[in-house]
Amino acid sequence: MYGAKKMNEFGTSIFTELKIMKQEYTEKTGNDTIDFSIGSPNIPPVDSIVKEMSNRIKQPENFKYAISELPEMLTTVQTWYHDRYGVDLDTDQIICTSGSQEALSTICLALCDPGDLVLVPDPCYPVFQDGPKIASCQVAYMPLKEEKGFVLDFNDIDPEVAKKAKLLIISYPNNPTCAIAPDSFYEELIDFAKQYDLMVIHDNAYSELVFDGKVGKSFLSFAGAMDVGIELNSLSKTFGLAGARLGFVVGNKEMVSLYRKLKSNMDYGVFLPVQYAGIEALSHCQDSIPVTRQAYEDRRNALVKYFGQAGWTIPASAGTMFAWARIPDAYEDSNAFVKDLLKKTGIVVTPGQSFGQQGLRYVRLALVEDIDRIQEAGKRLAASGIWG
Repeated sequence: MYGAKKMNEFGTSIFTELKIMKQEYTEKTGNDTIDFSIGSPNIPPVDSIVKEMSNRIKQPENFKYAISELPEMLTTVQTWYHDRYGVDLDTDQIICTSGSQEALSTICLALCDPGDLVLVPDPCYPVFQDGPKIASCQVAYMPLKEEKGFVLDFNDIDPEVAKKAKLLIISYPNNPTCAIAPDSFYEELIDFAKQYDLMVIHDNAYSELVFDGKVGKSFLSFAGAMDVGIELNSLSKTFGLAGARLGFVVGNKEMVSLYRKLKSNMDYGVFLPVQYAGIEALSHCQDSIPVTRQAYEDRRNALVKYFGQAGWTIPASAGTMFAWARIPDAYEDSNAFVKDLLKKTGIVVTPGQSFGQQGLRYVRLALVEDIDRIQEAGKRLAASGIWG
């Protein structure tokens, strides 16, 4: 028989399934869909970023292999982490990646051996569990509970499981639950990691999308974090560079060094014009961040308002570009609700159970539609009678 046994651990991406469902709906009804499923930003980069990338693409020498980061790319990230988070990094503590997804899907190959145990949250961004499985690791789940504000409670982790674990993956602001964590959480995380000799990966992709006047932080800004872990960051949502793919792995020198060694055997670096665009973004485009943040906050408010008028109470997200909402009690699970919602309204959302069993009674909505479309979705929802 062909194929690796590990592939039995993987199914078809939920977003592929939703795309097929959308096509079938449109073909059958002739109606359009309003798509809140995949978190692909529709807020483009500011003009100077586009101009920088365009100019660099016109230079033939930029089509050679990058091999490693541009020196000015590393110093720009270094400066940004110092100015934004108060975190001091040496340049050998920084790696550029093709977005944080690349790192999450491959880094366990560098940090873990087959059979090692990795702790991941439930619910979680799917690659949190897929990355360890690609590396033939075992996965144990840490529940994120609504009654605890979806902030991980370390008392919910079996000490015997923690003793066996090698790595813990976590993320705040959190996708999909939209929760943010207090300072005390990071202090507890560092203590927990040291107690059980764990490496930590903190995905900080949404640190700039924190609402209601609050400010996102870096895990690495807390005492002792650099001893136990690394942080992933990304320009995808912050600067609208999702398709361009540019992110960073920063922090613990040994972990960064191991990942750098792995990457040197896997790829030839991030396309140079994309690196130049990243330098422009981090150096000269900070003023665009509040504008982007406000756009997502306005969409969040519109979603809460118009869906609430239709009978669906959706909590106001504390951060990220998503909303996390309970489904009606009448439905067996979130898959059943998503199918019925599409059938009756043309609204597409992502079933929470695709993020883990703790998401069985929830759905995730991406704030990627403009406010007029959110209002239209509210009207369709009201007319459907789903919420009575």
